[in-house]
Amino acid sequence: MAPSSSDMAGASVLLPGLSRREFRLRDALLALEASGPGYRYVFIDCPPSLGLLTVNALVAADQVIIPVQAEYFALEGLAQLLSTIAAVRERLNPTLRIAGLVLTMMDVRTSLARQVELEVRTHFPNLSFRTVVPRNVRLAEAPSHGLPVSMVDPHCAGSDAYFDLALEVVNNGG
Repeated sequence: MAPSSSDMAGASVLLPGLSRREFRLRDALLALEASGPGYRYVFIDCPPSLGLLTVNALVAADQVIIPVQAEYFALEGLAQLLSTIAAVRERLNPTLRIAGLVLTMMDVRTSLARQVELEVRTHFPNLSFRTVVPRNVRLAEAPSHGLPVSMVDPHCAGSDAYFDLALEVVNNGG
C-alpha cells in the first residue's frame, strides 16, 4: 500500500507544465514493474474530479472500477466520467476498459437509493457489480486514521462489502 499525502495537491499544480503530463503515472508504474517482480494488481484511488490526476490514473490503468454513490447527482457525474473514459480510450489508452460499476453509500431504507440502483442496473446491466457498499460509519472514519477500513475495522459492513467486491473482481477475470 502506498498511501497518498498532501504532496498530491502539489502534483495537480505541477503536472500541467510538464511534458507528457498524462503519462507520468503510467511511466512510473512501468519503471517499477521493470525493476522487480511486480504486482498482480495495483489499485489507484482517484479524487472525485476529472483533473490531471484522474487522467493519469486512467492512462495508467488496464481497467476502471467506477464507484457510484446512491444519490441523484452521482448519475450526472457518471455520465461525465463515461465521456472522459471514452476520450481517454480514444486518445491516450485504447486498451482501457470498464471493469464495472459499484454502488456505494447505499442506504436501502431510502427510495432514492433504490431508484438510483434501479437506474444503474437497468442502463448498465453487464457492468453493474452485484456487490453493494452500504453507507457505513466506519468507512467514513477510516481516512481520519490514515488507514484502509479493512485495518480499522475488518469486520464492519463496509469492510465486508469491499472484500466481497474484491472477490467479485478477481472471479470476473479482473
